[in-house]
Amino acid sequence: MKELFDYLQQFDTLNEQQAELLISKAKYVDLPKKAYFSEAGKVPRQVAFIVSGILRFCYYNNKGEEITHYFVGEGQFVTDFPRFEAKVISAEYIQTVTDCKLIVFTKDDWDYLLATIVPWRGIETAMIKKCLDESLSRRSPMVSNDANERYQAFLQGFPALANRIPLAYVASFVGVTQQSLSRIRKNRR
Repeated sequence: MKELFDYLQQFDTLNEQQAELLISKAKYVDLPKKAYFSEAGKVPRQVAFIVSGILRFCYYNNKGEEITHYFVGEGQFVTDFPRFEAKVISAEYIQTVTDCKLIVFTKDDWDYLLATIVPWRGIETAMIKKCLDESLSRRSPMVSNDANERYQAFLQGFPALANRIPLAYVASFVGVTQQSLSRIRKNRR
């Protein structure tokens, strides 16, 4: 739980009573590699803080190809937030890339925290802004750059995760085949 409180400190401080309420609503969950935290076709019903491990956001395109479009690692929150908040069906999957240890809150418990802990709404808003800023800065180079530059942007955007993510997921994220990614990596040496 220390990791969660350390993360929250950057946004605001909770008093002892607020911290105890947060702890009472939290549940530790271990998910094995390749498990789904959230699935397309279902309403996301939980949000989690990642204590250890990596998750990815992915979907299937109109050709049936699996596309990875984002990674989230330790020390961050993960959920399909717009659909979690609106209680609507998701179009994407959130899947574990590695074994994960999570601190999970249900939608009802999250809403209770919002209604009960005075600074929680501001903390949530600040977390969302931080996540959006990080996502945009990591995804922007993926749009207009060539494959070498996209791979470089991946390495810069996810330095702590790069060596822990399977090449198939990295290739999908960068938008190339595994063979092309292998060539790019070989030419970088």
